[in-house]
Amino acid sequence: MQSGKYNTKGSVTVQSFQGRLRLRLPRQLFDGKQKFLTLGLDDTPGNRQIAEAKAKEIEKDIQVNVLVPGTFDYTLNKYRPEYFRLVEAKCSEYSVNLQEIWKKFIDYKKNISSPSTMRFQYKVFSNYVLKLPTQDLDKAIEIRDWVINNIPPESSKRFIVRLNACCNWAVDSKIINTNPFLGMSSKITIPKAQKNDEDDINPFTVEERNLILKALRENEFCSKYSRVKHSYYADYVEFLFLTGCRPSEAIALERNHVTSDFRYINFDCAVVLTDKGLAKKAGLKTQEKRRFPVNQKLKHILERICKGKFNNDILFPSPQDRTYIDTDNFRKRVWKVVLDGLEIEYRKPYNTRHTFITLALESGLDAKDVARLVGNSPEIIYKHYAGNKRDLFVPEF
Repeated sequence: MQSGKYNTKGSVTVQSFQGRLRLRLPRQLFDGKQKFLTLGLDDTPGNRQIAEAKAKEIEKDIQVNVLVPGTFDYTLNKYRPEYFRLVEAKCSEYSVNLQEIWKKFIDYKKNISSPSTMRFQYKVFSNYVLKLPTQDLDKAIEIRDWVINNIPPESSKRFIVRLNACCNWAVDSKIINTNPFLGMSSKITIPKAQKNDEDDINPFTVEERNLILKALRENEFCSKYSRVKHSYYADYVEFLFLTGCRPSEAIALERNHVTSDFRYINFDCAVVLTDKGLAKKAGLKTQEKRRFPVNQKLKHILERICKGKFNNDILFPSPQDRTYIDTDNFRKRVWKVVLDGLEIEYRKPYNTRHTFITLALESGLDAKDVARLVGNSPEIIYKHYAGNKRDLFVPEF
């Protein structure tokens, strides 16, 4: 601790600022950022002694912290004047902070949410919680303002919705009495997206579909040095085009999901990415299960790929370890290569689903029947597909 102009590395300096005393803390504690602790004391000889004693206390914690992690209080609450802490404790309505509640909320959600939801949604929100400027529930407005200014609009609103859900759960669980985020998300407006809704649905044409399948089966754009030929994935891709199922549903299929007479496929599970890698989960995205009738073209493919397989054998295994196809790896190493080679506008493999739905509607199937085939609601089919056909025309009246 020094009261002079310069301080040695790791020391705490007593300074006078606008006639009041404050402590200048070592930058290395805060990733190079300069932090000060205001003591609320006038610059008098007596108060300087108090300030110097506080500086020594902090320096001692910094030194001990090397051997005993956690001794130094990075929130600085431990080092504030006692009356500051008493006032804060008296004014605060909450006995726990947001991070403590969030951790308990996440533990609760793990038991009722899918692994993919926890990985791709709540893991992101947990990172947001750690970045907040304060964990004080009394400062919900400050938290909201920081979120709006530092997180993209759609994500910021979803995050506030989750904080509201977290605190609602905490109220129901008798952890806190009131929810400081109640009704907050409804007042957050999201700017209208520049992209038209019609751009979201971009199916392949029949010609494009056929070119893709032909290129895969003939290894047209496959490197001669590739250990796995593109033709390995041809049946998988054609299956996606012929069923309109989600890729996650296709790669989860086993021999027992196809009836012995090859008349039906029973979709009742999906493969999702978890913290431990790819894993199968029961149920589908919007329903528990779905029965899909097999036409002749699909029957020929199923008879070929099911030949010699046992009940628990995966229909479309990965070529390396015979487990689940890594769809991200397939998309980068095979799918994109083929589309680039054919000079076809890039669309994700998920667009095989959009293609099936669009072609089914154009062939005359009712939207309600298409919805049953692919596991969507009729409302979704009407909104996103039936009203977005590729060619519009005006009939003769």
